[in-house]
Amino acid sequence: MAQDQHLDKFDMALIAALQVDNSVPLRELADQVHLSTASVQRRIQRMQKTGVIKANTAVIDPDKVGRVITIAVEVHVDRVQSDDLKAIKKQFSGQEIQQCYYVTGDADFLLILNVASMAEFQVISNRLFYNNPNVKWFRTIVVMDRVKTTLHVPLTDAEASN
Repeated sequence: MAQDQHLDKFDMALIAALQVDNSVPLRELADQVHLSTASVQRRIQRMQKTGVIKANTAVIDPDKVGRVITIAVEVHVDRVQSDDLKAIKKQFSGQEIQQCYYVTGDADFLLILNVASMAEFQVISNRLFYNNPNVKWFRTIVVMDRVKTTLHVPLTDAEASN
């Protein structure tokens, strides 16, 4: 979001409502945030255009589609110069990676993957880590239980209230 992007209390209330369920009809959203349907539609379109709303998507249960193993991988790279960093970010942006973060600390990247089997993860790790000359080391953490997973961005009560 651009620094000059101003989100008022109505925008924040819309964001809060859309994070709960983005399939709610505009009329219901308008009632919830005390605006006209046309105003709600314009605000949503503006927030989509400016990148505040990045996507409208379904959240899928990985277990229901056969992706039963969640793995977090810490990756330390050898070189972080601009071109090397750009290349590794591109490699870590493939569809097999659910989330990728460039982080501080011992590791340079934290990746989240959902795989069907450890054999599938072995193929991925061979390609992304073992056969990558810029990967110095990586550490794999297998998730035993997904306690909470969300894309919900926390909003303060004041921001989300009408």
